[in-house]
Amino acid sequence: MPTTLTLKNIPDAVYERLKAAAEKHRRRMNSKAIVCLEAVLVLTTVTPGERLAGAREMRSALFPKAFTAHEIDALKREGRYSRHLQTSSA
Repeated sequence: MPTTLTLKNIPDAVYERLKAAAEKHRRRMNSKAIVCLEAVLVLTTVTPGERLAGAREMRSALFPKAFTAHEIDALKREGRYSRHLQTSSA
């Protein structure tokens, strides 16, 4: 059963951030405070397999092209060469 919690002496900066977040998400401050508390205090269990699957999904979205070892070496040499030119001309 839900219960009531009264907060006192909330720092001004925290209050303003909560207020801004509530407005941004079109919530009342009470609702936003509950969401924030739940996000921090209610544990969600993620298995290692689920975490790994999520990481692989993000990785595939970020790096659509796989570089070959030859391409990586060429890019490294190119970067070193351009840095060498920058320091030589200084």
